[in-house]
Amino acid sequence: MQARMPNVYKLASGGYQALKALEASLAESGVPRETLDLVRLRVSQINGCALCVDMHAREGREAGITDERLWAVAAWREAPFYTDAERAALALAEAVTRIADRPEGVEDAVWEEAAAQFDDAALAALVMAIASINAWNRINVATRQIAGSFR
Repeated sequence: MQARMPNVYKLASGGYQALKALEASLAESGVPRETLDLVRLRVSQINGCALCVDMHAREGREAGITDERLWAVAAWREAPFYTDAERAALALAEAVTRIADRPEGVEDAVWEEAAAQFDDAALAALVMAIASINAWNRINVATRQIAGSFR
């Protein structure tokens, strides 16, 4: 595989800086880093973004997420390794990422469970984190960024 562009982020540096600023705000949002890392990994799996799957699995591991939790995130519903809050975040992440697959968008039950686990500010940050990783994934998949190329 070869990237379609030499470095999309250098070529569109203003957009890159805006996404980086969003990521910086998420780090200060109060949503636990492990939750954000698991959400980023799961969304990247759904979107087929090899660069982000590689990056977020590595970052999650460096942040202390166990291998079992990283390996099982694609099957989080059946795995015992996740808290109720993480499960709610993962369900919301999947629903938002697959928003076009459901006529109602994000189902009320999914939203209500996330709202029960996170206060309004954290829930808003979680929605922004899901939107952000979807943006990164779409840029990387469209331009065929290579896994491991940003290490």
